[in-house]
Amino acid sequence: MFDNQAARGKFACRGRVAGIAASVGAALIAVGIGALPAAGADASSASRSATAPAAAPAEPGLGSAGLMQSDDFFQQGLAPVRATVDLSGKQALSACSGEETMRELTKGKAAAHADVTWTFDTKGTSLTESVADGTTDTAAASYEKQLNKLVRGCQDEPRGHWYYGKGHTITTKAGEGSWYPAFSGDGKVAGGVAVIRSGHRFGIVELTGQPSDDPGYMEGITAGAINRLAD
Repeated sequence: MFDNQAARGKFACRGRVAGIAASVGAALIAVGIGALPAAGADASSASRSATAPAAAPAEPGLGSAGLMQSDDFFQQGLAPVRATVDLSGKQALSACSGEETMRELTKGKAAAHADVTWTFDTKGTSLTESVADGTTDTAAASYEKQLNKLVRGCQDEPRGHWYYGKGHTITTKAGEGSWYPAFSGDGKVAGGVAVIRSGHRFGIVELTGQPSDDPGYMEGITAGAINRLAD
């Protein structure tokens, strides 16, 4: 997940490979809606101009418009270059979850899925987001709890391993979330992860790399993701 290949090597120590490295590698092969340029367009509008074969229409109630858009990153010090959107729910959730996907987490019971992988002009920096429609607020809250439990499982790691730091809660008019800074094996800030929910929608966002030495940028990313997720 983090910052460079050396940091990613530490994931293998726990057998949790794939994570972001796999989702970035797989997503950029123009699956789903396809790989799209970020400049001058958000993920949904850029999707319509892609040269890849047209994807099936988004399921009712959730599509690429519910994902983070290019405008959400600039205030966090990130310059987006490319977005790859998929509506299958088959993107790996996070480095901590290994190869587990949103479709597997929900056992296929979610009403709809939407995933995106963003790359930026900073080498080694990327962001993945996977969201779903739980059909009811109660179901979404249950999945939100499961995702937070999954993330917290990577807070206590052996010395020299990457890990997630202390969780921080955030509430916006659109919903709620919990964000966690991420640290490399040498204790340096290296991105972060957030669990988000807005009504019956929920998801997880993970940033690889860092815009600055202040992990607070994850709060801004979390707020942006929650607001986009709102109905």
